Amino acid sequence: MRSDEADLDLLKAAASEAGALAMTFFRKQPAAWAKAGGSPVTEADLAVDTFLRDRLLAERPGYGWLSEETADDPARLGRAATFVVDPIDGTRGFIEGDERWSVSLAVVRGARPVVAALAVPARGELYAATLGGGARLGETPLSVSDRATIAGARLAGPRGWLKTATIQGLGAELEPHIPSLAYRLALVAAGRIDAAFASPRANDWDLAASDLLVHEAGGRLTGLDGAALRYNQEIPRHGVLAASNNQLHPAILATVARAGQEIAQRRG
Repeated sequence: MRSDEADLDLLKAAASEAGALAMTFFRKQPAAWAKAGGSPVTEADLAVDTFLRDRLLAERPGYGWLSEETADDPARLGRAATFVVDPIDGTRGFIEGDERWSVSLAVVRGARPVVAALAVPARGELYAATLGGGARLGETPLSVSDRATIAGARLAGPRGWLKTATIQGLGAELEPHIPSLAYRLALVAAGRIDAAFASPRANDWDLAASDLLVHEAGGRLTGLDGAALRYNQEIPRHGVLAASNNQLHPAILATVARAGQEIAQRRG
């Protein structure tokens, strides 16, 4: 079995190289179109996906592959290790010229991420973690914040949810919308925001790398039931979830649940 440290070296190098490739398209009006379901994709997403698939599977041909931009192959379910990849997370922001997009890479074993690398190329940032080995931004160890109350907390989430009366009434400092969910969660790991949450239907590739970053920085990323997320399942999709430090987490989950009820009532 490959060591996590060897996989970490591979993911960090691949994320950096993929980020450099993505930057050759950034703010240069790449061709873009809507996928089935309406989400955008660009020629940059596909170029980076192809690069990463070739680069990573050449080094680890026995690993499974799960990527936003590759047709799903159920063979991944039988592999001991699987790459979980989002070549460009935050494509809408990428198209708009926003710097807050990322290249998200993880290795999943036993339904949990064990190695992660997250590049934010337009900001020159590279986050990385191994299970039990801590999380880092470059060479700097990461730690979640120690805030224990929501009032005054720095909070990030989906645009519509941030506008709910539930969230608006918290007395929290609401972060401007961050296009990349993976980056939003990584900022919790870095202690730069106190909590972040996501609406339903986030996928494995949005979450796996940052899940490990948050965990190794001393925080929690869970669904509303408080349970850790499971990856590389038949349907790689998740419900409402939130990330924060341990002290803040119960209150954040309760708040996000109320906001979700408010959203549902609006739509109902």
